[in-house]
Amino acid sequence: MSHDTTAAAGLVTRALEPDEHPPPTGRLPLPALLALATAVFVTSLTETLPAGLLPAMSAGLGVGEAATGQAVTVYALGTALTAIPLAARTAAWRRKRLLLTSVAGFAAANTVTASSSSYALTMGARFLAGVAAGVAWALLAGYARRLAPAHLQGRAVAVAMTGIPLALSLGVPAGTFLGEAAGWRTSFAAMTVIAAALLAWIALAVPDLPGEPRGARAPAARTLAVPGVLPVLTVTFVLVLAHTVLYAYVAAYLAHVGLAGSTGLVLLVFGAASLAGIWVTGRHIDRRLRALTLAGTLLVAVAAAALAVPAGSTALVLAAAALWGLGWGGAPTLLQTAVADAGGDAADTAQTMLVSLWNAAMAAGGLAGGLLLDLLGAGALPWSVLLLLVPVVAVVAGARTHGFPARRRDG
Repeated sequence: MSHDTTAAAGLVTRALEPDEHPPPTGRLPLPALLALATAVFVTSLTETLPAGLLPAMSAGLGVGEAATGQAVTVYALGTALTAIPLAARTAAWRRKRLLLTSVAGFAAANTVTASSSSYALTMGARFLAGVAAGVAWALLAGYARRLAPAHLQGRAVAVAMTGIPLALSLGVPAGTFLGEAAGWRTSFAAMTVIAAALLAWIALAVPDLPGEPRGARAPAARTLAVPGVLPVLTVTFVLVLAHTVLYAYVAAYLAHVGLAGSTGLVLLVFGAASLAGIWVTGRHIDRRLRALTLAGTLLVAVAAAALAVPAGSTALVLAAAALWGLGWGGAPTLLQTAVADAGGDAADTAQTMLVSLWNAAMAAGGLAGGLLLDLLGAGALPWSVLLLLVPVVAVVAGARTHGFPARRRDG
């Protein structure tokens, strides 16, 4: 672990002491929510950074691009396999302690990734990062909701989730450019520095909140029986699967259409459009969750259709990346809000199940994308996205009473 991470450890110790600050009654606690957004940023960037560094990582580790792409798969497996059991075991932990533990895990995992020359060790570090992500994702949305007054809880989640499009719009392109200039290991080392600074920010700015009473968490089987939960989880799995099949291998796709040197630019456009997507979502989620989910899915479908045309046009690819990002940007906020609304008293369990399914879909997408790349070539990737989005639209359209209702319940 780096010197910066070690220096932050003293702040972590102080932060573990109970720090009871009641949530604000009339406005959003922006310093705390922005710290949560930065935690989301670290989680998302650690997850997606290999997509922009795929060729360099492949050469550095001495394996093929499909094998290097499994860095995304292994990360997702770490989350999918551990999110539910770890959430159950840590349910009674104070929220701040749990968040700090997760961020420290990211610092350790990225330090190992930056220094490793072994493919097996790198995959082990990526699995550890995925475990840390499972802990973080199981608590971040609920943490944000509890810090805000009831009438602003949806907006609080949207603020916290801005870390995702910021990671995509700024982090991945910046990491890609840094990797091209100074080597891919430097990009992961920079992630350790960010995580170390975040430890101090959380310790100083985020109010502590208690965990759940032991035995209070609803069991998974009962949660699945709650009307609306299963449709949201189904949409989550298939939509994330479709997205990951293409995103994890976007560098290979761009090389296929003769735009190998444009990966950073395409990711920048995608991420900037994602930021616009979450801004629109934050403004309208309390009244138009269903419409936003349908519109976002259709935008991704239009983008995939454009990318399926083997034109090799830079302008067309950039336009498709913009539509893709605009449609995808609000998806995490929309789905986490939908499952929390549908889950009711079982919302925490429903959120944890969503995290597990999200990352199981990422793992499946990384595997499926790699198989498609090897067997059919990169041109098959956007077609697979189009095929997978058909059931997503059907389920969202059908779940109009529970899951994706026309109007959200108040509070």
